[in-house]
Amino acid sequence: MNIKSAHSAQTTLLGFAAAFLILAAEPLSAEEIQFIVTSDVHFGITRADFQGGKDVNAEAVNKVMVGKMNALPALTLPTDYGVKSGEEIGPIDFVAVTGDIANRMEVNDGTAIQSAAASWAQFKTVFVDGLTLKDEAGNKSQLFVVPGNHDVSNAIGFYKKMEPATDATSMVEIYNMEVKPATPITTSTYNYATDRIHYSRDVGGIHFVFLNVWPDAVEQAWLETDLKNVPATTPVVLFTHDGPVLEAKHLTNPNGAGDINATDKFENLLVKASETTVKEPTLTEQQTFVDFVKKYPNIAAYFHGNTNLSQYYDYAGPDNSLGLHVVRVDSPMKGEVSAKDETKLSFQLVTLDTANRLMTVREALWNADKSASSPVVFGASVTFALAPRPVD
Repeated sequence: MNIKSAHSAQTTLLGFAAAFLILAAEPLSAEEIQFIVTSDVHFGITRADFQGGKDVNAEAVNKVMVGKMNALPALTLPTDYGVKSGEEIGPIDFVAVTGDIANRMEVNDGTAIQSAAASWAQFKTVFVDGLTLKDEAGNKSQLFVVPGNHDVSNAIGFYKKMEPATDATSMVEIYNMEVKPATPITTSTYNYATDRIHYSRDVGGIHFVFLNVWPDAVEQAWLETDLKNVPATTPVVLFTHDGPVLEAKHLTNPNGAGDINATDKFENLLVKASETTVKEPTLTEQQTFVDFVKKYPNIAAYFHGNTNLSQYYDYAGPDNSLGLHVVRVDSPMKGEVSAKDETKLSFQLVTLDTANRLMTVREALWNADKSASSPVVFGASVTFALAPRPVD
C-alpha cells in the first residue's frame, strides 16, 4: 500500500508513534467495538478485470467483497501491536459505506448506465440483505450509508446527458433507512434542499456522525446542533464521501444563473463556491471546515472515499493548524491503485478500545490471490489515540 500525505503537514507516523507509546504504557481493555468501512461501490458499472473475468459488473464484484466481510469474524488479527493484536476478530458492530452507491446514469456512446433504481435494488440484495455479520449481542450488524456525488447528481441532474434525466431512488432509500422520518419520503416528494442525509449514532461510548457528501456550511449547522448533546470528553468520528480537500466541482455554481451546465461544470451538491472555476483549490471552504473542527477538539477522526485509495494521514488544513486523523478508503470498482491491480482491493477493518480510547485501522486485502474462496489478508495498519486535540 502506498501511504501518501500530499495534503497534510504531519504524517501518519507521528500519530502511530504516539499511540504505540500509549499501548506500551497501558494494558488494553476488553471493551472493544469493531466496524468495517468501504466506499464507492458504484452499482451500474463494470471492472475491466476481476478474478479471471473481463468487464465484470459491480453486483458480482461487490457480492464477493461482502462474502469476504461475512467471513471476517472467524479470522485472526495480525500481531501488529494494534488493538486486539493476534486475537480472533469476532463480532462486528457495523458496516459503513461512504457513498456512490449508484453510478451516475450518464449516456456514453449512446449507451446509458442503469438507473439509480436498478442500482439500489442490487445494493439492497448485496449489502442490506447479503451482510450476515453479527454484533456482540448476536444482533445483525448495523449498516450505515451516506450519499456520494453520483447519488446526488442522479437525483438533481448533471451537466452531461443522463437517462433518465433524474432518479432520486438511492437518495430516498438512504434517507428513509438512516434518517428514519416519521413519514417516509418518496421519489416524488424528495427535495435535496430539505432532505439532506445526516445522522449520528452512539456505539460503545463513541459518537459516530454520518454526513452528506462533505461538511459544508449546511452540514456544519446540523452538526453543531447534534454536538450540543455530546460531552466534550466523548470522541467524535466523522464519515462522509469527500475527503477534507474538497473538489471545487462539487460546489454550487457561483456564475450567472448558478445552474448546472456544461460550460461551468459545477455540480451544485454543496454550498455556493467561492471559486469561479472547478479547477481552483477550495482553500476558503477548507479553512471554514478547519475553523469549525477546531471548535470541537473531540472530533478525532474522519473517514472518506471519493478519491479512492487505502491511506492514513493527518490533515492540517490550508493554514497548517489542524492535525485531524483521516482514513481514506478504497473502492471495489474505482480504486486509484486497485482499479489496475485487483490484488490491492481493500476495505478497512477498525477495532476500537473504548476504555483506553485507541483506534486501530487495518487494511483488509480481500482479493490478494484473485479467489472468491480465499480469506482476507491484512496489509498496512495504523493505531492512534482518540484524544481531544490541543486547543490553541
